[in-house]
Amino acid sequence: MLHLDLDSFFVSVERKHHSELKNKPVIVGGMGDRGVVASCSYETRKFGVRSGMPMKIARRLCPHAVYIKGNASIYTKESHLVTEIIKNQVPLFEKASVDEFYADLTGMDRFFGIERFAKELREGIIKESGLPISVGLSQNKVVSKIATGEVKPDAMSVIRLGEEKQFLAPLDVNKIPMIGDKTFQLLMGLGVYKVKTLQEMPVEVLEGVLGKNGRTIWKRAQGIDHTPIIPFHDRKSISNERTFHRDTTDVTRLHATLVAMTESLAFQLRRGNKLTSNISVKIRYSDFQTSTLQVKIPYTSADHILIPKAEELFKKLYNRRVLIRLIGVKLSGLVGGHYQINLFDDSEKMLSLYHSLDRIKDKYGERSVVRAVSMGAKTIGRMRNPFDGEPPIVLAHRNQ
Repeated sequence: MLHLDLDSFFVSVERKHHSELKNKPVIVGGMGDRGVVASCSYETRKFGVRSGMPMKIARRLCPHAVYIKGNASIYTKESHLVTEIIKNQVPLFEKASVDEFYADLTGMDRFFGIERFAKELREGIIKESGLPISVGLSQNKVVSKIATGEVKPDAMSVIRLGEEKQFLAPLDVNKIPMIGDKTFQLLMGLGVYKVKTLQEMPVEVLEGVLGKNGRTIWKRAQGIDHTPIIPFHDRKSISNERTFHRDTTDVTRLHATLVAMTESLAFQLRRGNKLTSNISVKIRYSDFQTSTLQVKIPYTSADHILIPKAEELFKKLYNRRVLIRLIGVKLSGLVGGHYQINLFDDSEKMLSLYHSLDRIKDKYGERSVVRAVSMGAKTIGRMRNPFDGEPPIVLAHRNQ
């Protein structure tokens, strides 16, 4: 199993298009007070900067860095370029995120030397895309991913059959995917710092401490993983959230944002020939208290049904009358299907209107036609089809 990870992807793309950024400390992320570091160059990491860190902290740690807001459309385009290179070279692959891939090379040793093939694939990606990439090769996904992380940046690591436990033993336990901050703190409290200690523990003990995840973590510590390649990601839900630059109680603004998000999600459903049976609304207050409310609905993808439901849920939720930090809408329970006319509430004229509006949005952009009430929410909208089989764009190097 081959794991491929584009190094500091957003930063590398910026350097590809702006050569003056090479060898300089670069941080890509949100520019507002509540921005988050999406990607950072290795020059910034010696100052303690990491992906997912609040931008405020990053600026204190590394004030001399070049800060860039970033461009999602360019990153998506570059990711597609690498995807096509991999797709044309391997029989089965998985795109785990915008900058991370797995490739199943089973059986290819009959025709190629697998290590040589992996090396040539990596060199081909670097040559054709102009982006640095690190790869890890082993018998399974977990060990390959860890191997990549240990050898980064811009390098290759091979863990041969039978060497998995030996490779993992000296590593810190939080190097194992699935061990997040809370689990790491819990294990350290038990005196477990290295993977070798996990390897020597009875699986029943770890299961007693961590529940059912304990057995999975124990197996991963042994280098055992049977997770298959997932060539297509079938979305079970789609959502939209907005964190405001400043906490607000402006009901007009909140309503405009809510309508814009619901309108956008409904359009994505229709574009992907999907229907939803569940809508939920989330509110996060300035004190970080979060409330969510959801309701089951008949299958639909129509704005005029979903928007009133979202408004209804928001009115029930917003009862503290204090400043709001974040608002979100989520549609779940998705199935394939086209919007059908409701015999009692709709007309053929309504269906024709949706078809016309969607054609305009497909041609000129999602925000080319919007409801008047949502015109103030200018940045709501998506750059790509969420049902194209690719995973959502997320922060790099997340634990799985």
